[in-house]
Amino acid sequence: MLQLSTLEALRNTRTAWANEQASVAFVPTMGNLHAGHLRLVEHAKTLADKVIVSIYVNPMQFGANEDLDSYPRTLAADMEKLEQAGAHAVFTPTTEMVYPRGLAEQTYIEVPAISDILCGASRPGHFRGVATIVNKLFNMVQPDHAVFGKKDYQQLMVIRLMVADLSMPVIIHGVATERASNGLALSSRNGYLSAGEREQATAIYRTMQSAAAALQEHAPSVSEEHIKTIESQCQLQLKQAGFTPDYVSIRSQRDLGTVREGERELVILVAAYMGKTRLIDNLEVSL
Repeated sequence: MLQLSTLEALRNTRTAWANEQASVAFVPTMGNLHAGHLRLVEHAKTLADKVIVSIYVNPMQFGANEDLDSYPRTLAADMEKLEQAGAHAVFTPTTEMVYPRGLAEQTYIEVPAISDILCGASRPGHFRGVATIVNKLFNMVQPDHAVFGKKDYQQLMVIRLMVADLSMPVIIHGVATERASNGLALSSRNGYLSAGEREQATAIYRTMQSAAAALQEHAPSVSEEHIKTIESQCQLQLKQAGFTPDYVSIRSQRDLGTVREGERELVILVAAYMGKTRLIDNLEVSL
């Protein structure tokens, strides 16, 4: 497995693969890899001849009071896991390489409307940072396929829209959320939780399951009133489990818009704080 730490090395490798007529699948990450990330690598291997993973903690997507400085950086362990998973190359750029003029003067990408709801409303500028870094990485790596986890459901939709709007020649793949045996979605931020808090945090999945069951009770058509009632009940369940909810929202899978009359493909989205740790999760529902 190659470790590519410069843009020149990346481009030389990409040229060599192109000369071999090898297709390329790309998995962007911020490191601190867990089984969910490795599942993305496994899926990428089914899509293309070569798989490249990036590890970069992107400062542009962190807010002023967020955990940029404390975000776990575990490069040696990550490299070992990726080699065992069968990745062909790992790209590890520096911030000086990614943003040579600094963040204040960096050209940015912004996907309107969808970037301002849900997590975008709670974390202003977050999806601008996500779209910008993914766009830059796509330009650097020039993949045929890119693989993202569905746990970051809104992020996946932002990226899909960006690629469509800018006519980018990359096929975007979403992979189902990897969960622990107790239902907790795997996340790098789970490392901030104590063992007791991790057990408490399973309430997110149970709450979403109860919401899904409630939606099915009202199928095939769920009214706006029913949705608001279910959302309120979920908020209460999370508070009783020790969370401070940010939002619970039932939306359309198609575009994260409000649920239209007769719509059957829905998604339950949750963001909540366990202490200072903000966790997100979602559950797709077909009525």
